[in-house]
Amino acid sequence: MSAKFIFDAKNVLIIGGAGFIGSHLADALVGNSKVICIDNFSSGSEKNIDHLLANPNFKFIKHDMANPIVLEDFTELKDFKVEFQGIQEVYNLACPTLPLHFDKNKINNLLANSYAVKNSLDLALKYQAKYMHLSSSVIYGQKEVHPRRVVEEDLGIVDLLSDRASYDEGKRFAETMVKTYHDVYKLDTKIIRPFRIYGPRMVLDQGFMIPDFISNALDNKDLVIYGDENWSSGFCYIDDCLSAMFKMMDSNLTGPINIGSDVEIKISELAQQVISQLESGSKITYADPLLFMTPLAVPNITKARDLLGWMPLVTLDNGLKKTIDDLRASKRLRPTDYEFIQQNP
Repeated sequence: MSAKFIFDAKNVLIIGGAGFIGSHLADALVGNSKVICIDNFSSGSEKNIDHLLANPNFKFIKHDMANPIVLEDFTELKDFKVEFQGIQEVYNLACPTLPLHFDKNKINNLLANSYAVKNSLDLALKYQAKYMHLSSSVIYGQKEVHPRRVVEEDLGIVDLLSDRASYDEGKRFAETMVKTYHDVYKLDTKIIRPFRIYGPRMVLDQGFMIPDFISNALDNKDLVIYGDENWSSGFCYIDDCLSAMFKMMDSNLTGPINIGSDVEIKISELAQQVISQLESGSKITYADPLLFMTPLAVPNITKARDLLGWMPLVTLDNGLKKTIDDLRASKRLRPTDYEFIQQNP
């Protein structure tokens, strides 16, 4: 008999639940599920989940999933009755994603894309839970390799010895591990490949394009595009990403499936939208590409449309307004760069 007929709410485990996407996922699930959030704050933040800590349907465990974990050992999970009910769904979002501190996190990326994925899969296997892995558009390689919109069958070209290979090749290996558990253990796994998701709670001044544009525009500083005037991409708002995740989790599909916006816009036009919305005096400038801020492929989302009935609905204009409102408030309260690094050693 399905657990939903026995227990009042399903137990859901979110690994990386204090991050940008993970904390929004927790917000969406906590109303009708019991949510266990695991994070080690390598790139997530406690402030993303502060508002959830008093909710009886939310429990937080600080833990690095590169190390195994036994949920039954945590007394704070007693009310969730994990020893009897188990876990019904596992979402794996764990991976450090701070571009400006990429070198510092190279080993952590390797561990997150190997040991942490294995340990999360082993938990899903233990409880026979549905398992969703958030991969990345980086598995396809750089945009010049795929000038058209990429489909899921495209084989990416990634330099496994490059300076960013711990992330790019790591994400590819992680998908292999998820698919292998599905094949060998018949585990109900799902893989989605997000493309440039944005929205509230993104980290300011850490190398992420949209929040850095917003932060600089608020200070009337130059908005720096690390490329030329031809650089373009698509941008998908967080609410649309969550909608795709839920549709995927409720489906019989295993994926991988591309999730993102196929509406391509020049980065210079995006920057100008930010300047206009903030009525900023900032200028747009160009600089040499950075290691972790380079053009990536744009998705073909035909599979998501046809198989999930999903497509992004939030326009870039509306998504930027919501993001700007949140990040403007966050900028007033943010810690200094030194404090941020100390909180995320």
